[in-house]
Amino acid sequence: MRTLPKDFIMGGATAAYQAEGATQIDGKGPVAWDSFLIEKGRYTAEPASDFYHQYPVDIELCKKFNIDSIRLSIAWSRIFPDGFGEVNQLGVDFYHSVFSECIRNGIIPFVTIHHFDTPKNLFDKGDFLNRENIDHFVNFAKFCFDEFKEIEYWSTFNEIYPLATNQYLTGVFPPEIKFDFEKVIMCLHNMMYAHARVVNIFKEGNYRGKIGVVHSLEPKYPYSDKPEDIHAAKVDEALSVRFLLDATYLGEYSSSTWNLVQEILYKNNMSVSIDSNDFIEMRKASERNDFLGINNYVSHWVKAYEEESTLFYNTTGEKGTQVYRIKGVGERVPREDLPKTDWDWIIYPEGLYDLLKFIKEEYPNYKEIYITENGLGFKDEFTDGIILDEPRIDYLRGNFESISRAIDDGVNVKGYFIWSLMDVFSWVNGYDKRYGLFYVDFETQKRYPKESAYWYKLVSQTKTII
Repeated sequence: MRTLPKDFIMGGATAAYQAEGATQIDGKGPVAWDSFLIEKGRYTAEPASDFYHQYPVDIELCKKFNIDSIRLSIAWSRIFPDGFGEVNQLGVDFYHSVFSECIRNGIIPFVTIHHFDTPKNLFDKGDFLNRENIDHFVNFAKFCFDEFKEIEYWSTFNEIYPLATNQYLTGVFPPEIKFDFEKVIMCLHNMMYAHARVVNIFKEGNYRGKIGVVHSLEPKYPYSDKPEDIHAAKVDEALSVRFLLDATYLGEYSSSTWNLVQEILYKNNMSVSIDSNDFIEMRKASERNDFLGINNYVSHWVKAYEEESTLFYNTTGEKGTQVYRIKGVGERVPREDLPKTDWDWIIYPEGLYDLLKFIKEEYPNYKEIYITENGLGFKDEFTDGIILDEPRIDYLRGNFESISRAIDDGVNVKGYFIWSLMDVFSWVNGYDKRYGLFYVDFETQKRYPKESAYWYKLVSQTKTII
């Protein structure tokens, strides 16, 4: 059996908007999701997992099941209802209470500053396409560093690429814009610039602890050995992987990455202009990242595609409905010989191993890696309080084995956070797609450990992948 290091962190991941509920109480300001979800009429994030009131229960479950860390985020609009200005003290007090409960129970809080929930006041003014909002975000981050001195691990952003593409490429997030690569690339860049500014403030302010960023990274493979498919995979990788890692660890975009991004823009009759002064902050921050958080769920096989872009995002769990064909990037092809989730995400643990080795070889100044999200979205069956989720255990086992192999090969992976600690609200799937170790009855808010929770506890206790 493969093993993990004795000091390997075994955590559970959450996010404020997906877990807390309490979206309109105790002074919390609105976010775009509040009105967007009501307009769609499908579901809302109220009460989600009611972490706002249930956090002592969830932290106690962590302690009971040997989960030594919890990843969570601070809701920006719970602190600054308008994104800046007057502080909502009730929001500040809430997070102090959560962090205190974690520490009292020996649970390490890993805190993300922004997890898809810009205050609506700033979102309506362009979100991260508006450079003024970068200043507001930086000020919010500094407030968090000054206020929450009990925190040792900070992440600036969660999943910069999915945020930008779901807002401006696939259109499944508000403001529902599709195929606008100018907005995608400027959003990616502006958020990476904001990340750099925050990292530099943290380091120059000599704040306690460590700081990094959480990227969603999905390996790209050519669908065939045809030159055009090999090139398409490189283009997709340049946009979705290298653009982010170049910004993080080089402080600029390599000529090969930038040329491939320019190719996408050219084929879509678009262009962007980036202020070269931004790279001053970015280069300074590139050696200051203490860790990289990786969210990884899926790998993609890509073939060339030059027709008009067409998408269908599987939000229902109706297998076989996902379509991703982007002009000038490529078509992501479902491998029929590999298993998939009901949401058409290919299950390929080898991809995580390849990704970890890729980072070690291509970005050797990465320092430490945490797998900050990984897990299986599943239609769990609840029978008299018993949830048997062997497919989730199989999924976890395969990914842990890949992590163990990567560690043996010299990759410095320090911990893992399953998505998710308990079942939570999903941005585009509502409540049907469950990821948690603990089943949540969303009517009663009662928690039930799944079979996977007991498996996870054993792995955490023994550091042996059983």
